[in-house]
Amino acid sequence: MPHLWQATVVAALALLACTPTWADEPGGDLRLHWDARDTNPAGPVSAAQSLAPGIAPPARSAAVAELALRGAWSMHPSVTLAADALLLAAHPEGGTTAHEARFNELQASADLGAWQASAGKKVVGWDVGYGFRPNDMVQQEVRRTLLETRPEGRPLLQVEHFGAESAAALVWVNPQRLNDPADTQRFGTESALAARGYHRTGAVDWHVFARQGRHTGSSLGAALAWVASDALELHASARTQQRHDGWHLDDAAGTAPVATSPWQVRTLGAATQALLGATWTGEHRQSLIAEWWHDGTALSDGDWERWQARNTALLAQGTRPGLAAASAGNLAWQAGPFAATSLRRDNLFLRAAWQADPWQAWADVLVTPADAGRVVTTGLQWQGDALRVTATLRRFGGPAGAVTAQLPQRHTGVLAASWTW
Repeated sequence: MPHLWQATVVAALALLACTPTWADEPGGDLRLHWDARDTNPAGPVSAAQSLAPGIAPPARSAAVAELALRGAWSMHPSVTLAADALLLAAHPEGGTTAHEARFNELQASADLGAWQASAGKKVVGWDVGYGFRPNDMVQQEVRRTLLETRPEGRPLLQVEHFGAESAAALVWVNPQRLNDPADTQRFGTESALAARGYHRTGAVDWHVFARQGRHTGSSLGAALAWVASDALELHASARTQQRHDGWHLDDAAGTAPVATSPWQVRTLGAATQALLGATWTGEHRQSLIAEWWHDGTALSDGDWERWQARNTALLAQGTRPGLAAASAGNLAWQAGPFAATSLRRDNLFLRAAWQADPWQAWADVLVTPADAGRVVTTGLQWQGDALRVTATLRRFGGPAGAVTAQLPQRHTGVLAASWTW
């Protein structure tokens, strides 16, 4: 029997064949961009390459073409089918072109007055932060991307209720994975029930959240956003979790090469996440964002110290006869924790932006106080009626011992042009 989300897609396509009428005019955009990547000469990946060239080849710069198509169709006065499709081709330097086709969204929704229901693949983003969102319990969207991208939705069933000053939602995300093993449903692919409540009191928006994950158990969260004045907005968010998925170093791993990667994603214990932030908007369309967050699901300071000690030992052992290949492979495995949402538990984020049509410019910095690491991003964009041109550059740096100074790339950048209709 097909999974629930597959059955939903089949049913949606069957409905589409019944000559529905347009609920919204179809639209889309074509985007061409060059993704530039500059290899970092420091860090474990570079060390692995120096010991055994080719064992951990760096990500190459690439030319990318994206075609996004969107539309919504009325199947019935109260039923709408919406689709958001993406076709992508990427050609890395010196490599072969890779193709991808997917639906970012393909979902049917029913409008029943104060109640709404939806089923299929859909983007459902929650919480109030900019750089980090502790209570993004459904989508778990990647934040601070170099280009604005439409995230890929999650398969789900959702029921919502809307009032004049309040709203509530109940979501079953990834229902098709309910009985799958834990190792196949990590992070945003875990089957879970999630709920959100919202209420507005004057200038304050209040949010409460709850989640029951298939293997991570229960979590509770709350957030608020307060419009203190025409120029100033303050926001905060917090979440506590019974268990969480995270990177873990095998307790038996020391500093010598081992046969399999000692870094694995595991179901770990309790964790807390919190965010405090403020935004300021000036009269001349300038803005500032300041945020601090704590992510208890990230590696601890002690974990990173063990990571660094292992790097140093493996590099030293790689100079011994017969150990170069084994040390190189183990150094390449040291890059595993780089895939975490937050590298360090405590983070400070500052962003400044200015807009004067048709131009927009911005700069931001992410600082990790534990090791003085930093990630600096700058960008410039021109927006016409249908054409948009964007250039962004990001630099990873800090002292030699900072995690951000040891990432596989030292610089990443994007030059993009998009046409929207």
